[in-house]
Amino acid sequence: MALAANLVIAVAKAIGGVIAGSPALLSEAAHSVADSLNEVFLLAALRRSRRPADRQHPFGYGKERFFWSLLAAVGIFVMGGCFSFYQGVEALRSGAEEELTGYVVGLVVLGVALLAEGGSLLRALHQVRQQGGGLSDPALRTVVAEDGTAVLGVTLAMIGMALHMITGQVVWEASASLAIGLLLVFVAFKLGSDAREQLIGEAADPESTNRIRALLDAQPEIDSVEALFTMKTGLNSALVAASVDLMPGMDSERVEEVAVRIKRSISNTVPEAHRIFLDVTDRHAREAARSPAATGERGGA
Repeated sequence: MALAANLVIAVAKAIGGVIAGSPALLSEAAHSVADSLNEVFLLAALRRSRRPADRQHPFGYGKERFFWSLLAAVGIFVMGGCFSFYQGVEALRSGAEEELTGYVVGLVVLGVALLAEGGSLLRALHQVRQQGGGLSDPALRTVVAEDGTAVLGVTLAMIGMALHMITGQVVWEASASLAIGLLLVFVAFKLGSDAREQLIGEAADPESTNRIRALLDAQPEIDSVEALFTMKTGLNSALVAASVDLMPGMDSERVEEVAVRIKRSISNTVPEAHRIFLDVTDRHAREAARSPAATGERGGA
């Protein structure tokens, strides 16, 4: 829905901007073109991230969502933010003038765009509520950010055009273009930072990590939890690696039974824990931090 709205709005803004010669409207056209390209990126993310794990990618393709979200952030910055800055500076330099017809055309286009962008934003927020009010999905988070900035950007463009029409000073419209550029750069930086954190290996949310630690601490066979590591491998998947010190006196068969039961308990308690590795050791916590479970060299049974 967001892609369809952005494509229609981008064409309308571009035509209206050329007819009106409005830098603010052209900035908004660039904004919509960037959003349309980003929606294509996000559709690719949704499709590719659902592929099952294979030999080359044993942990699956969940991080595809984060990669394509990063590309979307770059697109917002380059195609939206930089072009809006250019339009604002060019308007200040050349002193663009508009006829009354241009103002009317521009404001009508922006009014229609505001309705379409607002509808898309309401649809995205409805989807957020359906998912429990969170924005853990990078694709949905990007759509909400795009639609929210689109509504604010259109509002800024309308204010700039209206003040230009009333005062005859192009500085108002140029300022609107620069403000739109700043808004898009900020959104691109925020989305890019979030995607970066997830791509380089962000830990699972603290609530899930605390539940896993509490479960391990409650096991009668575990003397101590020497180290616990988690990492998101996708939207609803995470890797868990724990180094635990078992009570003395258990034979190898008993150790295996305990390990299987603990892994099953973790999976039931934290459904997103798709890969669980236990390193059974009697080393101290300081040494456990350098253990294979910590370095990822191997996962013990």
